[in-house]
Amino acid sequence: MRLSSAFTSLLVLFGATFVLAGGKGHGTPELTEVTRVTLDGVTYINKGIVAFGQIPSDFRESTGDTLGGIGSAIALKPRSWKVEKNGRFIGTLYVHPDRGFNVDSTINYQARHHEIDFVLTPYYGSENLNFTIAQKTLALRYKSTVLEFDVNRKPTSGLDPREVRFPSRFSDRSFPGPLPIVSKVDDRLVLDVEGLIANEDGSFWISDEYGPGIYRFSKKGTLLQSIPLPDALLPRDAAGNLNFTSVVDPAAGRTPNQGFEGLTIDPTTGILYAMLQSAAIQDGGTDKSTSRYSRLFAFNPKGPEPRLVGEWVVPLPLSSKNNTEACSEIHFVRPGVFFALSRDGDGRGGDDNNSKYKNADLFSIRGATNIHGTKFDNHLNPIAVNGVLDPSIKPAEYVQFISYVNDSQLARFGLHNGSPDDPTLLSAKWESFALAPVGDPKSPDDYFLFTAADNDFLSTHGVSLGQPFDAGLDNDNQFLVFRVTLPGSPIRKKFNTGWFGSWW
Repeated sequence: MRLSSAFTSLLVLFGATFVLAGGKGHGTPELTEVTRVTLDGVTYINKGIVAFGQIPSDFRESTGDTLGGIGSAIALKPRSWKVEKNGRFIGTLYVHPDRGFNVDSTINYQARHHEIDFVLTPYYGSENLNFTIAQKTLALRYKSTVLEFDVNRKPTSGLDPREVRFPSRFSDRSFPGPLPIVSKVDDRLVLDVEGLIANEDGSFWISDEYGPGIYRFSKKGTLLQSIPLPDALLPRDAAGNLNFTSVVDPAAGRTPNQGFEGLTIDPTTGILYAMLQSAAIQDGGTDKSTSRYSRLFAFNPKGPEPRLVGEWVVPLPLSSKNNTEACSEIHFVRPGVFFALSRDGDGRGGDDNNSKYKNADLFSIRGATNIHGTKFDNHLNPIAVNGVLDPSIKPAEYVQFISYVNDSQLARFGLHNGSPDDPTLLSAKWESFALAPVGDPKSPDDYFLFTAADNDFLSTHGVSLGQPFDAGLDNDNQFLVFRVTLPGSPIRKKFNTGWFGSWW
């Protein structure tokens, strides 16, 4: 296994304590306030970036493939989070890539998740750190990989779904369908994973944007369960037939490659929430100028029949050209309130060097219309026509909160936005969240917000399915950590009394 010299130096940091210029101990950090917003009468505070780390683009995981795309979905491993007396924090992240190196076309990439150990040493100082030194604030170490399988231990795939598999094909009725598959010959599940929840029993909920789908896998990577989806999401052609391909637009249903990008869980109820990256086709998803109104779904996974229990409309932010800033992740904050990671596609590995919108925003459904059980469950009844919301629907309240594109905050960790296009440029595709309590008695509502970027497997020394490739760019796997104040969030209590990810 190849290790770049930069990453090897980071591994040495494990078990080592260091002092950063301008920083103080855990008990007396130099806290700042970057932004604050009020939602539902509650004030949320962004205290800025406190750590940065990365894994080189050419690092290879245990299968021999390049460790890429890992920012597509992340989750803290249950019971791994520990607060140390010296101001450091240690833990393990589960990270899940999407569908592999697919710049030219989709590939036969087996779904998998990895474990990454970390040491977090928050930096609260105002002085700008050297880029290499900055990476010591979040030291990352690859640990292991688990491959994921369809029923009967068939390897999953990342190829474009071309056929449909129905429940009658299963002898075990616990796998509701339909499920997209590669072909009638292969008859196996294909996945483009974008959301991840780690359960206490070692199993995982993942969300997929191909179907879209929500599936539960065992800790050994075996498919255990899937959740049936409402009619309004299922992609259909003009004749009404199901067609899951991501190559062409359906006549109705989820927009190709804009499926369930966000997945999270309410620890107080065990309810799963999943959100489309942007509007469904019938709701305006055919164009960025009309795709603002996404749908958030609540599923109760308990019992023999998982079921839909709620659905709301979320208005995504717009660019200066009135195009939708699609949402790449959500995360539960408190009942009815969620983080949303909405962004453009600019930055390292993206369309342009100069990113204008990458945000960890907040939205609330507490006053929104629950459209579950209404005519909008049917794909023939859009919630928005040409991007104009049906007047009978009150959408969620959405507020801008944390901007990743903050020059002074990025500079503190040796990063920048805009030219030049070099390894210190902010990555383009930030796609995941994880939360952990700071454990500061003076600020009991403070949390660390972990976020990671999908590097699209871009490397000049990459390996995919055992074959070397040169993508023409080294786009390292970047991670950031913010410190935020989230009053009233129940997540802290769950860290004290037991993990919230158990599915039953």
